[in-house]
Amino acid sequence: MKLSLNGTLLEPEAARIAPGDRGFTLGDGLFETLRVREGAIRRLNAHLARLARGTEVIGLPLPPLDLAAALEEVRAANGLSDAVLRLTLTRGEGPRGVLPPTTPHPTLLITAAPMAPAAPPARLIIATRTRRNERSPLAGVKSLNYLDNILARQEAAAAGADDAVLLNTRDRVAETSIANLFAVIDGRLLTPPLADGALPGVMRAAVLALEGAEQSLSVADLDRAGEMFLSSSLGLRPVATLAGRPLAGAATARRLTAALGEA
Repeated sequence: MKLSLNGTLLEPEAARIAPGDRGFTLGDGLFETLRVREGAIRRLNAHLARLARGTEVIGLPLPPLDLAAALEEVRAANGLSDAVLRLTLTRGEGPRGVLPPTTPHPTLLITAAPMAPAAPPARLIIATRTRRNERSPLAGVKSLNYLDNILARQEAAAAGADDAVLLNTRDRVAETSIANLFAVIDGRLLTPPLADGALPGVMRAAVLALEGAEQSLSVADLDRAGEMFLSSSLGLRPVATLAGRPLAGAATARRLTAALGEA
């Protein structure tokens, strides 16, 4: 698969990232995962707006490139009509130490992959090894610092589950390691608010524009849910079990998938 590095289309074996790139050494950067459906990049403006907000939070300038055109170039170069694009932006190379250089030279990498078949309904656990810090400004950006998410996902795998629900420092539900979480409780579709550590997901916003509301949720609230689903830029995924408890079904996820044009 061809990729784009700093605006240049390359074969993967020709791409080179500097050893001192802060994205590699410190996780100093951001990323976006974008869905391509029938040759069109879905919700492109929302993804680019979130990326821009993230650069403001961490003080990283956007490169002087047409990001939409660069993404489309990679899609077209690989002849993909149903795919996933990944945009990774780092602060670029810098000297040793934590303090960023005063004049950074960002690295921009765009890669592509065919869209995988739809995953089966997810089996969830509640993560116990780590928590989401809802007070951190990084809770609201797609940061390259994903070690907390990795710890939660490892815990899920060890328990024979597909993903783990992350709680915040106040024992409220934030999201899972890779997605936002929606739950149908007493007939209402609810999702944790951003203030509880939920990432401002692009698909989350699309769902809320159609239906549902934000509400702080506890594990006890999830125990009362009749249905749950995960939302990410790749679509909606029903939840089959939470900590071994079966969920009722996937009617809401199927209905919203159709309404969002993701079917």
